[in-house]
Amino acid sequence: MHGDISNGLWVEGKANPMLKILRSAKDDSVMLTLIGRIEGENLEELKWLMASEASGHNLVVDMKDVTLVDQSAIGFLARCEADSVTLENCPPYIRNWIAAEKRRNKRAKALKTRQ
Repeated sequence: MHGDISNGLWVEGKANPMLKILRSAKDDSVMLTLIGRIEGENLEELKWLMASEASGHNLVVDMKDVTLVDQSAIGFLARCEADSVTLENCPPYIRNWIAAEKRRNKRAKALKTRQ
């Protein structure tokens, strides 16, 4: 499924296409606009695309048209931010969930350090 996404790429789930990815570039930044649902079953394709774009570019993910995420997507998005990916237009419920995930991870690391 990897290839040119200049006209958009549908990442298909089990039943229907759930996530569309549009790519645009300006100066040293690449923006991936996500439309639809981000779920575990389409994360591998998204990871591949992001990894292929990250080299030598500032990566921006526009989430204005994201309608649904699952727990695995939240963990992935939290790791993206930790790796300096900018999440733009992130819906408040997703932003809050990412913040909670980061707090959980921080507490888990603190507990491991004490042991």
